[in-house]
Amino acid sequence: MTSNPSSHPDTEGRSHKPSKAHDHAKGSDHGHAHGGIFGERTELIFAALSGAMLLVGWLISQRVEGVFPLAFYVAAYGFGGYFTLKEAVGNILKRRFEIDTLMLVAAVGAAALGEWAEGALLLFLFSTGHALEHYAMGRARRAIEALAELAPETATVRRGGATAEIPVHELVIGDIVVVRPNERMPSDGVVVAGESSVDQAPITGESVPVDKRAAADPALDFDKASAEHRVFAGTINGPGALDVRVARMASETTLARVVKMVAEAEAQQSPTQQFTSRFERIFVPSVLAGIGLLLFAWVVIDEPFSASFYRAMAVLVAASPCALAISVPSAILSAVARAARGGVLVKGGGPLENLGTLTAIAFDKTGTLTEGKPKIIDVAPADGVDERELLSVAVAVERLSDHPLAAAVVRDGEERLKGYPVPVAAEVTSLTGKGVQARVGGDTVVIGKPKLFEEGQGAPPSDALWSEVQRLETSGRTVMVVKSGDRYLGAIGLMDTARPAAKGVIARLRTMGITRIVMLSGDNQSVADAIATQLGLDEAMGGLMPEDKVRIIADLKASEGRVAMIGDGVNDAPALANATVGIAMGAAGSDVALETADVALMADDLNHLPFAVGLSRKTSGIIKQNLWVSLGVVAVLIPATLFGLKIGAAIIFHEGSTLLVVVNALRLLGYRDKVA
Repeated sequence: MTSNPSSHPDTEGRSHKPSKAHDHAKGSDHGHAHGGIFGERTELIFAALSGAMLLVGWLISQRVEGVFPLAFYVAAYGFGGYFTLKEAVGNILKRRFEIDTLMLVAAVGAAALGEWAEGALLLFLFSTGHALEHYAMGRARRAIEALAELAPETATVRRGGATAEIPVHELVIGDIVVVRPNERMPSDGVVVAGESSVDQAPITGESVPVDKRAAADPALDFDKASAEHRVFAGTINGPGALDVRVARMASETTLARVVKMVAEAEAQQSPTQQFTSRFERIFVPSVLAGIGLLLFAWVVIDEPFSASFYRAMAVLVAASPCALAISVPSAILSAVARAARGGVLVKGGGPLENLGTLTAIAFDKTGTLTEGKPKIIDVAPADGVDERELLSVAVAVERLSDHPLAAAVVRDGEERLKGYPVPVAAEVTSLTGKGVQARVGGDTVVIGKPKLFEEGQGAPPSDALWSEVQRLETSGRTVMVVKSGDRYLGAIGLMDTARPAAKGVIARLRTMGITRIVMLSGDNQSVADAIATQLGLDEAMGGLMPEDKVRIIADLKASEGRVAMIGDGVNDAPALANATVGIAMGAAGSDVALETADVALMADDLNHLPFAVGLSRKTSGIIKQNLWVSLGVVAVLIPATLFGLKIGAAIIFHEGSTLLVVVNALRLLGYRDKVA
């Protein structure tokens, strides 16, 4: 049944954007307006007036026959058939013959037989079904449209030493906006002044507010900013005031992109929707052909034409697959809306259904199962060397390097040194792919992989130090050996530690029926094995290039059927694109992640993955229930009407099943993750 796009003001006088039309024939683009003389409730009021006219006409007919009850039946036809007639005319002009038109034909047929009461009943219940269905479907749509209303309409901007309140769409990149306590963020941006905590649940689904503080560099790039410096439009500021440098125009914020993609997801058909579409293309013409034959039943059996015509109209009502047509889209729409509210962006019915049928998941390691931030785990000084000397020299050199491991050495090394003096390094030189070299206090310091010192960087380390280096490598550490002049100072072992939630999430996925869970990593095999053992994975594959990950995903699909790949959406883009379902981790603010993946977990939180899988499986269950109800009612009503079931009873069962599947689908809006 077709929903009605409309614009209507809310209580504050703002105008909502028209919602996308929804109809039984999912490939069509038509819709009739909800609006009218009574606003968006016009269709529901017309349906009620149709019922009132029908009731009055029936009561009068119990005492008087003739023109008086007929006048009320005609009025019932007018109110009940108004919107249906509008759509039927539009369909005919577009050379389409659809379900709503079939209902109108059945009502006209009943009137032709003099069965005005039953025809009015058909239009009353059909229009009531339309109106209630539109109301119910509107709830699901409003859950999506509510996202668009999260961002405030105005922002307080600081320009030229003064502040002014301007419309959000007038903000430009680089503006400094002032966000007071408990206000919503007007745009994506970087915090340049103040401290606060921000409720990011509207965008990422995180249940706990995230602490925010000013970035040391006011010009810090938004895409490179860490979570403590980056804010999103539509999120809610906590107790402190913040100054935020605008990083994106209003139309390009994470919120705006999510709203757009969720809206686009409505149009993406799931496998079940494609099946029902094919079914309807065959079923509806078959019904029409059968109705044509039934019209001539009087030729074969001894009955008047009126009886054959009445039976044909009853079968026409019974066989119209209204409930079937609405059963899947209503469930998909409700699930997509619920997922978006929980911080999970699902791009259509296909990924939504596939997510619940997975038997295998491949995880990227860095930034997905692990924090993505290497930490110093081990410090192994050489014999006769103080740990502080080793760390101070390493920190001095690595301060001049831009390698990710260097930042970890500087951060954790300074913390361990606790104020111990760090010398000054100079003349830093990168030993590409192997390490770094610099001068510290007149000595040449070399820091690099153990392999570098096997290949001729002077005398090899002592047996004791080399044995320790090999032990650290075997345990999955990334090892850096430090040498000053001819003297080995020792080795530092770093490791990207597993996320606290990773082990629990993997255990939950196993209880949900995921039978094979593997990890793909560009790190060496020993590092991958260490993480896999810690988390209880089935297998870990290390030393992989992007093309290797694509090959492994293809092999998993061949052996397991359907497989998901979850990664950061940047380095793993080829593997995400080749998996049955590509899932981007921590996609908020990342253009590549949002564009590449089928499913995007907006927060940097693995706990949203079981929620998404659980929601998908619940959706699949709802869809199956709806299909059984809709097909079952048709299967029962067709023979029942052939053997004498009246149009009125057929209408009640027909429209009742349509409303039942919609209400059943709306249960998905209240889905809760049972564990998280």
